[in-house]
Order: sequence, then structure tokens, then C-alpha cells
Amino acid sequence: MFPPRVRPVAWSGGTAPVAVVSLGPQAELGLPPEQPIDGSTRPPAKRRKIWELAETLHCSIVGTCLSTADLRHVLVRLGVPGAAAADEHELHVLGVTLASRREAGAKMLQKALDRRHELAIKQYARPKTDETLRQLWEESVRQGDIPGAYWAILSHPLSGPAIIKKAFQDVHMLSHLVGAANRADIRRLRQLEQEHRALTETLHRQQQLLRDGFTSRDQTIRRLNESLARRLRHPTEESPANSESVEEAETFTEVIAALSKKLEQETSRRQRLEQRMQTMSAELLHARADIRAAQRERDALQRELELIEGRVVDLLQPVTSDCSTRIDLAGSTLLYVGGRANQVPALKALVERTGARFLHHDGGIEHNSTLLPGLISRADRVLFPTDCVSHDAMAIIKRICGQLKKQYEPLRTASLSNLLVALSELGRGLDAQMPVD
Repeated sequence: MFPPRVRPVAWSGGTAPVAVVSLGPQAELGLPPEQPIDGSTRPPAKRRKIWELAETLHCSIVGTCLSTADLRHVLVRLGVPGAAAADEHELHVLGVTLASRREAGAKMLQKALDRRHELAIKQYARPKTDETLRQLWEESVRQGDIPGAYWAILSHPLSGPAIIKKAFQDVHMLSHLVGAANRADIRRLRQLEQEHRALTETLHRQQQLLRDGFTSRDQTIRRLNESLARRLRHPTEESPANSESVEEAETFTEVIAALSKKLEQETSRRQRLEQRMQTMSAELLHARADIRAAQRERDALQRELELIEGRVVDLLQPVTSDCSTRIDLAGSTLLYVGGRANQVPALKALVERTGARFLHHDGGIEHNSTLLPGLISRADRVLFPTDCVSHDAMAIIKRICGQLKKQYEPLRTASLSNLLVALSELGRGLDAQMPVD
């Protein structure tokens, strides 16, 4: 039995949906009853359309697989009133509403999704069984390539209710993990700031108490010194007044001992508080540094996504003579060292779309490292992902490129998006070097 359905809640981040939806039986997914794939049962030949899927999936598809810019572009072309000035949540609601209406706009949403995720759709077209589809999806989740993989697996003709439900649950939980991590960082920072303020106030109070204790001790010592001085000036007098002076001195001695003991206790307590405050201050500085680093990475990813959104559509269109926004690296040879083996065909296709020649070396896993110098000498530019290449290969690249006066560029991750950004930067550099007629 499946739990009751809960309406989805839109999330405008563009990378993961925030929705609480429980997928029910096959009918609730908009699919026929699940059947085994064998020789007697022919699977559907065409990919599913977005309006053929259950409405419970539309929220996650629009929120995960389409950026705000793509969605606004589609709605404006459809002539939806207010689409040009709508905020992200309003755009999301309009997109989810149109997804189930084939003639009212779902066709254009389908085209936008297919165009944006063409590479992922081609990659997912190869598997012929549920198990291979599941393995490919799990690999996409591990690599963080969620949007294209999510649309490709939901629209795949072989995707049954079980694998669609798993994909939805994985995407759903990823949104919770991202939100929970951000909330935990902010909550911890606020807690550290409150504790820092409390410790500072406590330290100030303890310092004031210590100052008061020192002042009182000094006054007592001064009075005792005066009493002892009088005693020394009149050593033979044994009047009641002198007896009272001795008793007073004994009392002062006891007071001094008590104050000294209390002072030692307060001094030890102050030292412990100072150590604790230093520890909390260090933790606060680390937390702030981590948040600043996360913000810088977020800004870098945002800039990267904005560049990708402007380039991917052009790269996937047929080459035309008047396409001035395409990256043109014709005549260049690029060497890509490292990366994952299953990504190499896509990387090669992306480089060749720019007119450049693509060379690859896996960094010494299966390819011999002695081949690297020869490949570097043939290349105009060397690229390598820092998260998926050996230290030995990086050392060889830096040494040989230094000897041959060739440029190399480390990439942040072994992903198509980072390669696209690097190609765009190379294209702008070549454009800047070209003479102006």
C-alpha cells in the first residue's frame, strides 16, 4: 500500500525540487501496469511525453530539469500573460500547470526539455533493461548530473513504475539534504555567535570581580601594614589597645587568607573561561570562513550556469554560417588528460562541436604515461580535471608544458559544464587575438 498523495510545493532553485509527493501504483504514474520485458512483450518504441506522465511528477520535472531562464522563454513565446515579469515561484506554477495540457503549451515544454538534455537522452537511449537503466541512474546521482538524467529516465520507454519512483525519491531527498545542510550551517553560526557574546559578557563580569578583589586585598594589606608599623614603633606597650591591635591583625590575616583563596579560584575560573572563549572564537572564525567559501563556490556555480544556459542551446543547434554566438576553435588541438571513461565520448563530441581536434589520455590508468609527452607536443592546449587525474600525470603535464612553452588549464571537476566553460574562455581568447578588419 502507498501512503496518500500530498500536493507538491514548488522550489525555484533550478537544480532540485522541494516537493512532498508519494508515488502510488502504476496508474498514478500515468503508466500501464508493469510487465516483464521479454520476447513476448514489446516495449513502447517512443519516449513518453510530459503530458503522458502523472501530474504528481510535473512539479519535480519543471523544478529540476528546466532553468528559470528556459521556463520564462517558453512562457513568453506562448504568450502567457505576466510571464515576462513573474517571479520564480509564479513561473514554476505556470510551468507545472501547462505540463499536463498538450495543446496549451506542453508540446513546447517537451521541446525545451529535449533540446536542453539532448546529450543525457542519447546516453540513456542505449540501455535495454531495467537493471542497466537503474545502474546508469545511480552513476548519474553519484556524479551529480541530476537534471538531464532525471528527464531522460522519466521519459524513457523502458522506465517502469519502480525505477521512476526511485528516481523521484532520490531527487526529492537530495532537495532535503541541500536545504538541511544550509540550515544547519546558519543555525550553527548563530549559536556560535550567541555563545561568543555570552562568554564575552561573563569574562567582563569576572574581570570586574577580580579588579574588585584586588582592590579590597590591597586595602586590607595596607591597613595591616599600618597596624604592624604601629606595633613596631611601640613594641613594649601591652595596653588593651595593643591587644586589640593584635586581635585585629589576626583577623586581617584570616581575611587575607580567605581573599587569597577566593582570588585563586576566580583566577583559575577566568583562565578556563578565556580558554573556552578562544576555542569558541576559533570555531566561529572557521564557521564564517566555511560559509564564505560556500558562498564563493555558489557564486562561481551561478556564473557557470549562466554561461552554460547561453551556450548549450547554440551548441546543440545545427551549424549555420550566421551563428555568431557559437564557440569556434577550428584549427586547434585540445588534449584532455584524466576524467571518467564513460564521459569521454560526450567530451569528444563537445570539443568537436567547436571545430577543434580532441585528444585524450586517461592519466596512466590504462594508457601508458610515456605517451603523454608526445600528446602534449601535438596539442595547442592541455586540459585536466583536478578531481579525476593522478598526481603523476599533473606533474608530467606541468613539466612538459613548461619545457615546450605551452599552456595548460586545470578544471574544477570532470564534467561537461566545466569543459564548456573552458572552451568558451578559449574561444573568447582567440577572438581577442584576431586582427580587426
